[in-house]
Amino acid sequence: MLPRPTIEAFDRHLAGLGLRLEAIVVGGSALALLDVITRETRDFGILAPALNVELQAAARSFAALQRGAGVAIGDDWLNNGPMQLGDVLPPGWRLRVRLAYAGAAVRLDTLGQADLLKTKLFALCDRGTDLADCLALAPTAAELLEALPSVAWQDANPDWPAHVAATLADLQRRLGHGR
Repeated sequence: MLPRPTIEAFDRHLAGLGLRLEAIVVGGSALALLDVITRETRDFGILAPALNVELQAAARSFAALQRGAGVAIGDDWLNNGPMQLGDVLPPGWRLRVRLAYAGAAVRLDTLGQADLLKTKLFALCDRGTDLADCLALAPTAAELLEALPSVAWQDANPDWPAHVAATLADLQRRLGHGR
């Protein structure tokens, strides 16, 4: 699904139901709403708050309508999968959120640049599938250096810090930051 048209249609859907969503979105959908990337995404990962029963039902009914119109979208397209990120983000992350989308019934904020970068760097190190998103964020060498300790402590595997350092060094090279 394409994030912007999807959330615009969901905004209209929620407005028609008299519901409102104010949340913090992360991941590829956040990057797409910020015009950092243009690719399709599988879902809208909501960091906070927990989605209530009414919003979950509205998201499922919206997905069914979209599928009826030929859009490939799962029932779990709007989810709280990334909620645990709130436990590992640097202190004060809520003070650094920024607007990603505002409509009639939907307002989505996302993390500030440095915090969003840290989530994508962790995903790159953990899954190895977020390289394009990390490149699109175009972090400076200083931003990568600042992110290293935050990402390196997030896994108990004794080899994890070295893996993170090597992955970020490769990213620095790809971004043309020397090394």
